[in-house]
Amino acid sequence: MPLSVLKKYWGYDAFRPQQEDIIRSVLSGSDTVGLLPTGGGKSITFQVPALMMDGVTIVVTPLISLMKDQVDALQRRGIEAAYLNWGMNYPQIRLIMDKCALGRIKLLYISPEKLRGQNFLDQIRSWNVSMIVVDEAHCVSQWGHDFRPSYLEISRLRELFPDVPMMALTASATKDVLEDIILQLKMRSPNVLRRSFSRDNLYYIVRKAGDKKQELVHILSHTEGPTIIYVRSRAKTIKIAEELVEEGFSARPYHAGLMPQIKEQAQEEWMCQQCRVIVATTAFGMGIDKADVRQVIHYDIPSSLEEYYQEAGRAGRDGKPSYAVMLVNYRDRKTLSDRLEDAFPPKDVVNDVYQNICAYLGVGIGEGQDLTYQLNIPLFCKRFGYEKQTVRASLKIMTYAGYVEFEEDANISTRIKINVRKEDLYDARLDNKTDMVLQGLLRTYTGLFADYVFINESQLASNLSLKVEDVNEGLINLSRHHIISYIPKSNFPLLTLLTRREQKSHVLIPLSAYEQRYELMRHRLEWMLRFAFDQETCRETILLEYFGEHPEYCCGTCDICRKNRQ
Repeated sequence: MPLSVLKKYWGYDAFRPQQEDIIRSVLSGSDTVGLLPTGGGKSITFQVPALMMDGVTIVVTPLISLMKDQVDALQRRGIEAAYLNWGMNYPQIRLIMDKCALGRIKLLYISPEKLRGQNFLDQIRSWNVSMIVVDEAHCVSQWGHDFRPSYLEISRLRELFPDVPMMALTASATKDVLEDIILQLKMRSPNVLRRSFSRDNLYYIVRKAGDKKQELVHILSHTEGPTIIYVRSRAKTIKIAEELVEEGFSARPYHAGLMPQIKEQAQEEWMCQQCRVIVATTAFGMGIDKADVRQVIHYDIPSSLEEYYQEAGRAGRDGKPSYAVMLVNYRDRKTLSDRLEDAFPPKDVVNDVYQNICAYLGVGIGEGQDLTYQLNIPLFCKRFGYEKQTVRASLKIMTYAGYVEFEEDANISTRIKINVRKEDLYDARLDNKTDMVLQGLLRTYTGLFADYVFINESQLASNLSLKVEDVNEGLINLSRHHIISYIPKSNFPLLTLLTRREQKSHVLIPLSAYEQRYELMRHRLEWMLRFAFDQETCRETILLEYFGEHPEYCCGTCDICRKNRQ
C-alpha cells in the first residue's frame, strides 16, 4: 500500500491532497499529469510508486543541483537512487549504469540533454524501466514560460519504452500548456489530476512604493523569518544585498553567474538560518527544500503570472501563514511594455545577430550542425556593437525557430585532454605538486588520451589531500608544459547549432516563433498588469482565473480583501 511505503521511508501518517490519487493512477499503468502548487509535494508522487514497482524509474529534471539534493535525501532514507550529469567521470557513470542494468537502482535522475546521446539510449534499451517521470513538465511546452528545447528529447524515452507509464509534473500550467505537454510527451489518454492553485496560508500583498528600497527596509524591519527577494538582474542582487547589510540585515546575493562555491555558501548560510535574506534572480529557488520561508518579496515586477506564482509559492511550504509581497510603482507599467519590445527585435536584426554569431564562432555557410560553443556575449557585443538584451532575445527567437539552442545559465565543468603519449610522461620535468596532480588525473579519470574529459577539481583535491588552489595551479603548469589541453570551468552561455548555418536569405522565422509568441507574451503581461494594479478584484481570484479556476469566494487575506473589509 502507498501509505505504508510513505510511513516506512518518510515517517508521514497521511498524504497531502491529490498525492495518493496521482500515485494510484500511475500504479494502475496510466499515463498521469500531476498539477500541484509549489510546495505541494510533487516528488513524493513518483518516489513512493517507484519503490512499489519492479525496475528503475527514470526521472528527467532540469537542474543538476535538484538531482543531487533529491538523491542525497533518498539515500539518507536508505533508498537506492543515483543521478548522471556531465561533470562525472567515466568510472562513476559506468558504475551507475551497471547498477541500473542489474536492477540495484530504484530511481535514476538525468537531465534532458542526456537523451540526445544515442549511445546512452542504446545502453538503457535493455533495462527494466518501471516508470518515466518528467519534472517541471511545463519546460516541454513551447507555450510555457520556461520552454527548453532539450525537453523535446524526452519523447525518445516514450518511443523506447512504449508500455511504461509516464508521469508529468508541474506547479504551473494553463490549459494550452497542459495540452502541449500531453502532445509533446506523446502521452496516451493521461489522467490529469490537479490540486487547486489556491494557497490558504499564503497572503498576496501588492505595495505601491515610490522608493522601493525604503519600503523593503520597512517590511523587513516589521517582519521576521527567512526571506527571498527576487530581482531581475544579477547586478541588482549584489547592490540590494549590500544595501541591506548596511541597514543591519543579514543578506546574501545569489545569481547564476557567481562562482559555484560562493553560490553554495550563500544557499547554505540561508538554509541554516545564518543568513535571513537571500536576494536572487530566478536562478534561485527551484528544488530548494526549505519549508519555513515566511515571505517572498518581488522587488521587480515579473513578466508572467506563471513565473510569479512559482516564485511566490516558495513561501509557507510548512503550512504556516506567509506573505507574497510585490513592490510596484508607476514606472512598472512602462517596464513591462519595454520588456515586450526588447524581447522581440525586428526579424532582420534577429537574422543579423545569428549570422554575426556564426561568423564570430568561425562557422561557415553549410557548417556547424550539432556543434556546441561557449559564447562570450559581452565580448561579442563589444565587437559587433549590439546591446546584450538584443543578442539574448534574438537567440531565444532563433531557438524557437529551431536553428539553435541557447542555454544562458550554463555552468560547465573543467575539461582536459592529455596531448602526449603515455611513455613521454616519464620524461616530463615537473615539480612535486604538479606531478601529484598529473598522477591523480591518471588514477581518477579514463579516456584522457583519447578526448576531452570533464574533471572535478574539488574531488581531485580531496583525493590528493591538496587545496583546490594547488590543483588549479598544477593544471595550469601541465598546460604550460603542453602536456594537457586545459579548458577551465566556465559560466559562459552555451550555444548549440541545431542546423547547418544558413545563408541570410534562407533563414525563415515562422509565425510560431515570432508573431504568435509576441501575442502570447502580450497576453501574459496584460494579466500581470491586472494582478499588480487592479484595485478592486481579489488578488487570488485574478491568479486563479488565469489558471482556469473559477473561485466562488474571495481569499479574504490579500490587500484588496482587507481594504474592502474596512
